This record gives sequence, structure tokens and C-alpha cells, in this order.
Amino acid sequence: MKNRILSLDVFRGITVMMMTIVNNPGDWGHIYAPLEHAAWNGCTPTDLVFPFFLFIVGVSVSISQSGTVAFSKILTRTLSLLLLGWFLSFFSKIHVSDWSGAPLMVIRLLATAIMTLLFFTDYPRKLHVSLALFALAILLAFGGFEDFANVRLPGVLPRIALVYALLAMLHGRIATRGLVHLSLLFLITYWAFMTYMPVPGIGAGSLQEGKNLAAYVDNYLLPGHLWSVTKTWDPEGILSTIPAFTTGILGMLAGLYFRSQTRLLAMAGLFCIVMGAVWDLSFPINKALWSSSFVLYTGGWAIVLLCLLYWIVDVRQFAGWTKPFVIFGVNPMLVFFFSGIIPRALNMLEVEGKGLTAYLQDVLFASRISDPFLASFAGAFTYLLIWFLILRFFYQRGHIFKV
Repeated sequence: MKNRILSLDVFRGITVMMMTIVNNPGDWGHIYAPLEHAAWNGCTPTDLVFPFFLFIVGVSVSISQSGTVAFSKILTRTLSLLLLGWFLSFFSKIHVSDWSGAPLMVIRLLATAIMTLLFFTDYPRKLHVSLALFALAILLAFGGFEDFANVRLPGVLPRIALVYALLAMLHGRIATRGLVHLSLLFLITYWAFMTYMPVPGIGAGSLQEGKNLAAYVDNYLLPGHLWSVTKTWDPEGILSTIPAFTTGILGMLAGLYFRSQTRLLAMAGLFCIVMGAVWDLSFPINKALWSSSFVLYTGGWAIVLLCLLYWIVDVRQFAGWTKPFVIFGVNPMLVFFFSGIIPRALNMLEVEGKGLTAYLQDVLFASRISDPFLASFAGAFTYLLIWFLILRFFYQRGHIFKV
């Protein structure tokens, strides 16, 4: 860990800690406003989390790879990320006869253990295993199997996988100017599609929830395999992945210059924030659509934060406060994956008619704290502390789990 750039781990850690809190409230009905996503247009602190993840993927690609990477390695990591994301969707679809409760939970956790061994470790035939499991997942999703007919295929990890794949292919193969031009091409093309291409039955230019081109493409290409909350469109859908590529490329560009041109890069970040705010007037800042203005606005904040952290932590050597963030920052994928598994598993166990997580929230916090919002936050913060203890154990022993 000695050769790691401390500010990058702090940046990652801040993002992971924020993700852990917002994704695991004690009570989904009582969440402080900054810890919720914007209802549609707009941007809350929570809306920064996912673009910050994609941004740091870009930074990591540009600083950790000295030259071009073999296609086989890119494909292996891409499939690993994709399949871990899909497993989060498949987890609740795994059934054995009429089993339920603890026995079924054990089976699903055994499947999780197998996935962990397959994708959080390296071994010679990892690509072959990944390709086989990819084919199996496609067969289950589209082969007419009732249990998997509505399994969600888009998602956070699948989008990270696609963005990583493009960035890794671009790294060492395209110059800085080319990256800038490609970023602009993605943003402008997406804006033109969303505002000028007519949607059947709706027309052109609609940016309403569920009534826009991105939603139409999602429902046309992946019917039944979208986010269960919306069913007809997905916030990590197909078309909106185009501008998400630019979020990653902004990270690549930042990775090239944040150590040598820190002040200039910070000014560029401020410029992106302003341009995103201006573009918001005609193409609203919107996470679900991943609008071009959202890319510039959130990317600008990511650049500014990275430059600020680099100046404070690595240049000024003011790093005494960073250890908790570093502990989270060195194992981000472990936290993300298992933060998706743990609630799903615990909710399979019922106590007094409630899932175990809801029961514990009531007993430990809701019954003791009169303010339901504070009780909900206390539950989320406790979950964060539990993760801190787990990750601290790994950190002290030098264990870093990579996909």
C-alpha cells in the first residue's frame, strides 16, 4: 500500500462511505433530503456518488496502466464486473424446490461464496469461466425460464463494466486531444438524440419521466429486464450509458494532470460546473437520464474534489485525518458487492412478521429515538461502522480485494 496515491484512496473512501450510508438507511420512509436522489431534475449530494465512482474508474485506468492492456485482460475484468452486478439481480431469483427462510438463504449465500472466489481472485482460466457464466446468465434471462423472466440486467456494476471496457481500450491508444473530442462527441450526440429524435407515440424533445427516448430504447430492447421500481425504463439504461462514458473519460483526463497541473485542472473543473449549470437551462441536470449537463456538473465537482484532496493530503501532507477514508477506499468493490448481498440475505429471515433488518431497526433505533429521520440515519451509520470494523481488519493485514 506504500506506493498508492493517498488522495485517490481518500476520494474513493469518501465515495464508498457516502454510498454505504445512502444505500442502507434504517428506514426507507424517513431519509434526510441530502441523502436522497433528486425526484427527477436536479442534483443532491447523493446524486454525486455514482458519477464519482465512474470518474475514479477513469482516474485509476490512466495512472495504473503504463501502456496498452491486452484485450483478454480487459474482457476478463469487464465480464467479472458485469457478472457480479448481474448476480445481485439473480440472487433473489435463486430457488430450490419450495425452500424458504434460513435454508434458502444458506443456498444463496453458498452461491455468493462461489461468485466471490471466482471473481475476487485471480487464476489461469478466469476468462473461460467468465465467458461460460455470461452465456449461462443470458440463457437464464432470455431462455424462457419463469424465475428469471424479469431479472434486471442494467445496473450500477454493469454500467461500471461497460465504462471500464471503453476506457481501458482507449488508454494508450488515443491522445489527450482525442479523448476531449470523444467526450464532446458523446455529450453532443446524446443531447441531439434526446432533444431531436422523435419517440413513437410521444414525439421529439420530451424529457419527462418514462416518456423520453432513453426510456423507449430501454423498454424496446430489454422489456421485462429493467428496474423493478419503474418496470419500463432503467436509470442505468442503454442509451444513457453514452454520456456516462464521458464521465469516465473526464476521470482519465484528470488522472493525467491532477499531479502536474493541479491548479489548472481545478479551474477546468470549475468551468465544467458552470457549463453544466448553463446547459441545465435547456437540457436539465438529471441523474436518471445521465444528461449531458449532469455529466459536466458532476464531473466538475469530482475534478475539484480530487485536486483539493491532492493539494491537502499529498502536497501539504495534512493526512492525519485520512485513515478511515483510506480503509474504505482500498476495498471499494468488496463493500459495494456485499452491501447489495447482506440486506437481501437478512430480509429472508423474518422476526415477528418483519424482515430481520427492519426488526433490528425497530428494536435498536426506532423504539429508542423519537425522531424517525434520526433513527433511520442512526441505523445507516451503525451499518457503516460495522463495515469499518470489517475493512479495518483487512487493511491491517494488507488484504486488498480486486475484481
